[in-house]
Order: sequence, then structure tokens, then C-alpha cells
Amino acid sequence: MKRYDVHWVRLDPVEGAEIGKTRPCVIVSDDSRNRYLGTVVVCPLTTMLRPHWRTRLHVTVAGMPADICADQIRTISKTRLTTKLDALSQSDALALRELLTEMYGKP
Repeated sequence: MKRYDVHWVRLDPVEGAEIGKTRPCVIVSDDSRNRYLGTVVVCPLTTMLRPHWRTRLHVTVAGMPADICADQIRTISKTRLTTKLDALSQSDALALRELLTEMYGKP
């Protein structure tokens, strides 16, 4: 499991407005934590495209258009991950890093 890999993830059960079901998610936690911890931090993907939402990043994964939901970031057990689907391109990974920094890293 590597940073910016996209895996199918079982997100249920959920509560409230959390995004659910089994869907692709991109791993955003760094590789050293991914090796040693029993959890990873992921952002789910959706095909419900919202081009004007600043919390979403439009990408193509496995040939399909999708939005990365940076506003739905969450920590999950590695046991929720199933098959690796794809990995983000270098340019998409950079854009995601910048979005996450804008959302969560700056005061």
C-alpha cells in the first residue's frame, strides 16, 4: 500500500453524512506510516462530479472520470482495503497534495 495508490475500499458502515459503500479511495498517508500502522488515511472518489467545489479534485482513474473528495478524508483500517485499482499520476498527486495543504495545512 503506497501513497497515491487507488484501492477499492469498503467504507460501510457510516454515520451521518459520511460517504459510504465500496468505492475507490486514494491513499494519502505517507509510505512510512503505511508500512507500520494498521491504518491508512484515504480520500474517497466519486463519479458525481462537482467541478465548482473547491474541496474536490477532478482526476481520471482506470480510464474513468472521478472527483477525489478531499472533504471526506478519513482514517480507516487496512482490512477495509481490497483490490488496487490504479495510482494517481504525478501531476494529480501534486494537485492533491496542494489541495490538502490548502484545506488542512495552513492556518
